[in-house]
Amino acid sequence: MKKNIAIVMGGYSSEVNISLQSGAVVYKHLNKEKYNTYKVHILSNKWVVVDADETEYPIDKNDFSFTKNTTKITFDCVFNAIHGNPGENGSLLAYFDLIKMKHTSAPFYQMALTFNKRDSLSVVKHYGIPTAKSVYINQGDTFSTNDIIQKVGLPCFVKPNNAGSSFGISKVHTIEKLIPAIEKAYKEDSEILIESFLDGTEVSVGVIQYKGETTVLPITEIVSENDFFDYEAKYLGKSNEITPARLTEQQEAKVREIAKKVYKILNMSGFSRSEYILVNDEPHFLEMNTVPGLTEASILPQQANEVGISLSELFENAIEMAIK
Repeated sequence: MKKNIAIVMGGYSSEVNISLQSGAVVYKHLNKEKYNTYKVHILSNKWVVVDADETEYPIDKNDFSFTKNTTKITFDCVFNAIHGNPGENGSLLAYFDLIKMKHTSAPFYQMALTFNKRDSLSVVKHYGIPTAKSVYINQGDTFSTNDIIQKVGLPCFVKPNNAGSSFGISKVHTIEKLIPAIEKAYKEDSEILIESFLDGTEVSVGVIQYKGETTVLPITEIVSENDFFDYEAKYLGKSNEITPARLTEQQEAKVREIAKKVYKILNMSGFSRSEYILVNDEPHFLEMNTVPGLTEASILPQQANEVGISLSELFENAIEMAIK
């Protein structure tokens, strides 16, 4: 019997279109001889299964099923391809846990923790993982720009605390630009993270569970044409992503060791892609993405390909790990 697999995509955030692309790639590459695959659009105004001819069938949220031609179809597993809210922040996973639906992501608490940059940084710092200096502010807080700059220095980064794909991020070079950057970040989130600039080599490293083992994939070096690895650099070709990264053996070993340690510290499972800056050969943890881009050009699939793991194998493994 073929397993029924729901590939959820879309979401409620600025990343909806990127997620639809990732979901379409998963749908394309999953083995149709082994699985019955269904595209499921989770959008703020509807949850629907979308057929090949674009016919939509509403999802019954009582048990995450749908009915087609009077036949009720249920799913054996959900492949989560939703970047941001609600797929990456734990909300949707909590619902799946409640209805006992298997899925390819980590448990909802781990997803929520890693999506919240402030909270995940607080946890890894406790274990001695180097990070940038940081200041947190919530919308409505009173703050002194001088105090912030005194703590984090210039240039610095202003980021929404709960957002992905570099939406709302600014690199601030002068104190006069700090308030506009904070206002820009507030358009994405009511919590703001302001971090010191780390001057070094930026790398991205995927850590996944593959065939039952925690596996560190080849490291990618990020060389942005822009001032930092922003949305244009990530998705519009304004960066050079070099896999494997141009690191010394010692640097590579240290990044791999810390990446695996952070994955275990955060009690992760499923996919992850984390960003680090090497300062004086010491990897500094920036953040972890638990629903990374999954298109052919995305970083984690590039890394998997480097060690001979095809997209079909990568996606099938995630499902088999979830339903075992």
